Amino acid sequence: MDLPRFLAGLFAFAVVTVGSSVAAAPAPRAVASPAVSVTAGQDVTLRLGQEAAVQGKDLTVRYTRLVADSRCRPGMACFWEGEATLAFLLKEPGHGESTTAELHSGPRTGPQATTFAASRIELVAVSEDAGEATLRIS
Repeated sequence: MDLPRFLAGLFAFAVVTVGSSVAAAPAPRAVASPAVSVTAGQDVTLRLGQEAAVQGKDLTVRYTRLVADSRCRPGMACFWEGEATLAFLLKEPGHGESTTAELHSGPRTGPQATTFAASRIELVAVSEDAGEATLRIS
């Protein structure tokens, strides 16, 4: 057998095998969910597309999209646990102000928290499929 052909075939097999095992999970879809009300300091879990209004503050937080997800999939052996990056729309309805924030599930690639409207918004957890995000708003 020709060694270069054998190595090329082995390489192609490895690429297909590895590529199929690390294929990204389908991106979660935004669903029409009713807004939830949350007390400052309390954890709240938002589904993609869902919004939370903070009681006693002029603040709403909406989970708008999954930006990136490099977390290790269940059943996989990974050298690095990875991180998820999620985007949120932060609004101060009474003042007409708004901004977007990208929060990370771990500290390696970016911030896990941000401040807006005299409040701190911290990403506490992300569901396995990234369809839900748990936030602490204080």
